[in-house]
Amino acid sequence: MKLDCRGANMVKRNPTAFLKEEYQKIQAEGREWVHRKLETPSETQVVVDGQELLMLCSNNYLNLSNHPHLKKRAIEAVEKYGAGSGSVRAIAGNMAIHEEWEKKHADFKEQEASIVWMSGFIANEGAIPTLVRRDDFIISDQLNHGSIIDGVRLTKTVRTIYDHVDMGSLEDRLREADAADPNGEKRILVITDGVFSMDGDMAPLDEIQKLSEEYGAMIFVDDAHGDGVLGRDKKGKGIVDHFSLQGKVQVEMNTYSKAMGVVGGSIVGSQDLVNYLRNTGRSYLLSGSQPPGVAGAAIGSLELLDPKSEYFIPVVEKLLENCNYFKNEIVNIGFDHPITAASAECPTAIVPIICGENEVATKMSNRLMEEGIFALPIMFPMVPRGTARIRVMMNAGLTKDDLNLALGTFEKLGKELKIF
Repeated sequence: MKLDCRGANMVKRNPTAFLKEEYQKIQAEGREWVHRKLETPSETQVVVDGQELLMLCSNNYLNLSNHPHLKKRAIEAVEKYGAGSGSVRAIAGNMAIHEEWEKKHADFKEQEASIVWMSGFIANEGAIPTLVRRDDFIISDQLNHGSIIDGVRLTKTVRTIYDHVDMGSLEDRLREADAADPNGEKRILVITDGVFSMDGDMAPLDEIQKLSEEYGAMIFVDDAHGDGVLGRDKKGKGIVDHFSLQGKVQVEMNTYSKAMGVVGGSIVGSQDLVNYLRNTGRSYLLSGSQPPGVAGAAIGSLELLDPKSEYFIPVVEKLLENCNYFKNEIVNIGFDHPITAASAECPTAIVPIICGENEVATKMSNRLMEEGIFALPIMFPMVPRGTARIRVMMNAGLTKDDLNLALGTFEKLGKELKIF
């Protein structure tokens, strides 16, 4: 006999009512991400929701996503290895092409070894918890990416935040951790983005390295937005190379979903680091390996960036020329907010064009689309109140005419919306 244990006056619970209610709340607060439909390859000229537009909001910095060489390498890999790997790397999914990718990536970064993950987010989420134990110390920049924040949340360490790129604040946190561990038995992990995705500024990695070395701390840098952009001699090797710190920054996380034009995460450093992560990184050990086509395309991107390769193209140099021109001109026409002006001083591909309040940034984005430009708003709570912005991403494929068209449109709409 079935017993009814519910009280006579109990209201029947709806276990999924919150889904619609929370979504409606997101809409009412203007926080909804409206997904636009890209109907062409990711290039500088695209069709979005049936409209031809100039693309200014893609992370495809080097314009490689639709490059013939990457497509050729992807097709070759699929024909040789198939569409999928069949397993995780630790069991039966470790293909020769994955090892080739890791070797070429480590060589490009001038590091001992590399380990490839499914994405940069998965790399951060999987690696950070393995590098610290209970009661160790993590010291993290105030504006670090959400994937770093989630990776830190998975640990049981003592977690502290230092003020954004403030070296005095970082030293205070290091001193506190050192004082709390007089025997030097605990690990200290300092984590920072290389390039901060909302403001487009850079971490002072050279100063972070000096302070961390003084206190015996390990450094973890997420260089997602520095890959293919920063580096000495316009080679795009990233922020570690920019400051000539190979071998002095213990953990460098990279991504292939931005400048490299494909997808995937990678961590480079010592062979000891890679050996350790291969055996401890849960998101690596429990995720199927990259499809061969992705690995082939990733190798193709490295070939295009290698001056010793027959396929080399000076694409980083073109990107930096575009960045320098657009950043300086956007400030000159009136978008001279301190955040925008500061980004113009950094050789990064992110241009935060500050509009003010959320509704102004939304209007700006909508008007840009009407004028033939695809650039989306970033608003509170993702950024502080009063700093809602259009985040423009530079691209090596943009011509001078493209840039001037965009600048003229921003100037027109800036006046129209009374931003200046």
